[in-house]
Amino acid sequence: MGKHITLIGAGFCGAALVRELAYRADASTRITLVGMADTFGSGVAYGAARPEHLLNVRARDLGIDPDEPAGFADALHLGEAGRQAFLPRLAFADYLRGELSAAMASAAAHIVCKPQEAIAAERTQRGYRIFLADGEAFDSDQLVLAVGALAPQALPGIGPRLSVHPRYVGWPWQPGALDGIAANARVLIVGTGLTMVDVALSLQSRGHTGGLHAISRRGLAPQAHAAEAGAAVELPAEVQQALRQGDLAGVLRGVRRAVGEGVPWRAAVDALRPHLQPLWRRLDAQARSRFLRHLRPYWEAARHRVAPLAAETLDTLRERGQLQLEAARLLRARWTPEGLEAVLRRRGEAESRTERYDVLIRATGLDTDIDRTSDPLVAGMREAGLLQADPLGLGVVVDEDFRVRDAAGRAQPGLYCIGPLLRGALWEITAVPELRVAARRLARHLLEPASAAATPRALLRVVG
Repeated sequence: MGKHITLIGAGFCGAALVRELAYRADASTRITLVGMADTFGSGVAYGAARPEHLLNVRARDLGIDPDEPAGFADALHLGEAGRQAFLPRLAFADYLRGELSAAMASAAAHIVCKPQEAIAAERTQRGYRIFLADGEAFDSDQLVLAVGALAPQALPGIGPRLSVHPRYVGWPWQPGALDGIAANARVLIVGTGLTMVDVALSLQSRGHTGGLHAISRRGLAPQAHAAEAGAAVELPAEVQQALRQGDLAGVLRGVRRAVGEGVPWRAAVDALRPHLQPLWRRLDAQARSRFLRHLRPYWEAARHRVAPLAAETLDTLRERGQLQLEAARLLRARWTPEGLEAVLRRRGEAESRTERYDVLIRATGLDTDIDRTSDPLVAGMREAGLLQADPLGLGVVVDEDFRVRDAAGRAQPGLYCIGPLLRGALWEITAVPELRVAARRLARHLLEPASAAATPRALLRVVG
């Protein structure tokens, strides 16, 4: 009797992993893909997008197959201009669903899709038992958590009446979440990253004329991609040496020097990317903590760039004074008879101030802290001791084969994780180029005979 492999999460990671398994597994293998019905096969990042939301990567680089990085552009038969373009995210959602369907149609393995939320999983003598929201439960030999990032945590300081009021939008991806916002409403947006960009673009596309006030710890918005793709550069020898030594400060100094001497900063950031997973593994806990505390906001603003057209729209909103970005913290927000009241403190100032808004939108992005998540599946598995939280809130702890470690630090047979919850192990594991390689490596490992799979094959050393 063959093995049964279950994947929870039907976004990019789930689709890519099923595709890899479908092309490799024989007829004795059963594969079950579980995921939310409304974004099945595409995930929230693409399936819940709106027409105005653009991809943050050029079409030429978004193939699901590591051997065919231009597969997305090829599927759309794009010319050179189209291959360089930043297309709507909905187009990529269609591509992912098409790739998943094609793989399933040609697979020898028996593949079942369950468009349901997985709400719990528990260890059994043979493997794992998975419980779905519709009451169904089934057993599987192997279980892969491909859930993507987690829903953002509740904002601190939100009063109880405001938390349930329609003027508070806690999840902007919910269908119709922004539809009730009046065009002239003054909006407070908590978060200045990619989710803020999407919210601002959606409101702008609806003809919003009211003020948009976005705040975050540093007040940094994502940088823009260059209109034309620049030439790749080679990192200076001093930077390469610092990378090999795990010298984060040396890397930073070398990159700054190179940019000061004329290397385009975007090219320098892109040149670092293949080295980031090995660098992260060389950093000790103290160095990682310093990076997260001091450098992370600046790195993510430079690394996770937005399409030029999106950046132009944001610039226009800021130039006409409609969009204001501020380094500030929300201390408290509540609903009063006079409306929405927010207490803010600007970075570096001791005094706070009280402002009034019509709407508050949480745009803090997705999360990886399993200790604080309200996700029923992940929280339940953590409470049962099946998952060990990364000490810096970057997901789950895994071994070198992506096997999840339990609360006691033991690698769990047959329990794996892929995607952003591996940030604690790899850091750079949220974008298509890294995820498609990880999916292929994990698929090969899942299909190994039990005796071979029991021997660590050091997947973490080869993903990057």
